[in-house]
Amino acid sequence: MLLNSKNLLVIVLMQIFAPHLLCPLVSAEEILDKSELMYYQDENDNVKKVEDQAGWEKRRASVLHGIQEAMGRIPDLDTFPPLDPIVEETVREDSYTRQKLTLQVEEGDRLSCYLLLPHSLEGRTPAVLALHPTHSMGKGDTVGLSGRENRNYGQELARLGFVVLAPDYPSFGDEADYDFSSDNYLSGSMKGIVNHMRCVDYVVSLPYVDPDNIGVIGHSLGGHNALFAAVFDQRLKAVVSSCGWTPFHDYYQGEIKGWTSQRYMPLLEGRYHLDLDLVPFDFYGIVAALAPRPFLSVSPLRDSNFDVIGVRKGVAEARLVYELLEAGDNLLVEYPDSEHDFIPEMRQAAYSFLAKHLGFKMLEEQLDGSGIHP
Repeated sequence: MLLNSKNLLVIVLMQIFAPHLLCPLVSAEEILDKSELMYYQDENDNVKKVEDQAGWEKRRASVLHGIQEAMGRIPDLDTFPPLDPIVEETVREDSYTRQKLTLQVEEGDRLSCYLLLPHSLEGRTPAVLALHPTHSMGKGDTVGLSGRENRNYGQELARLGFVVLAPDYPSFGDEADYDFSSDNYLSGSMKGIVNHMRCVDYVVSLPYVDPDNIGVIGHSLGGHNALFAAVFDQRLKAVVSSCGWTPFHDYYQGEIKGWTSQRYMPLLEGRYHLDLDLVPFDFYGIVAALAPRPFLSVSPLRDSNFDVIGVRKGVAEARLVYELLEAGDNLLVEYPDSEHDFIPEMRQAAYSFLAKHLGFKMLEEQLDGSGIHP
């Protein structure tokens, strides 16, 4: 369907009592159901079916607009200062070297990261941004320093030969004291997007990294941050999200209060009053907006946070876009019989996926990707 019930009533009443006001007051995001991706609104406010890439680009633009309505606008990163990397610590591990460094992501704000450099580096190598789940150690969780089972995917990727950059998300790790109230952002989610795009700036500048083969992976908090970063940064060529998303109606039966803290999107409550019909974006559009780039969703059957029923609905809608762009094989999903976890079989599938889609031919031959299916 194209209209939700509330917006349909508003439009009908306006047509009766104030038809001359209809076009100026109703936006594309208000008219188009967020789960319906194959329609867009043209410059004359007519709803049209997406028939080709040009039509999809118009619909995609409305998706990105809706995201920024809820998170705040992306600033002009071209005006940001040089990254000025400063290495604070270097530790040599079994098969890689771990550097702790900070980057000047914007004026007055330095972001703490771990850079993992495989000892096997030869020529330009694919790189991966490893975004951490919810844990007090932040980036340390993904590089093996927390000792948590099934969370050291950054470390494992480095051992396989990828260059890995693992940043902290604001309010975790060395960013634990981050003050959301003093920055220039309307949401922690947008601050995270900016930080992660600046991390990509740094990774592509490294002389031993292949700038055309950068990926992103994350679990839980890192899973949706991988989606948020990739939807705005086309340089991220392959995306893995483990336990990272479900449409809002399927997140705790539509109770989205958990998304409204300062580290996420306060406007979902402050501006949209937790009303799912008013929230101007959903994960249907985010997943579709990755197309035609390869995306792997690891969505366990017993994930209590991100209901698999919603994931199935979201994937079905996003697949229409991927198929329109002749990239149906690039939308992949795994439904392991597990809880909110990134189990070894799924990490293996993720690493095979990244090796394949980031051009790591030698590694791809070593890994068994048979567990991945469209």
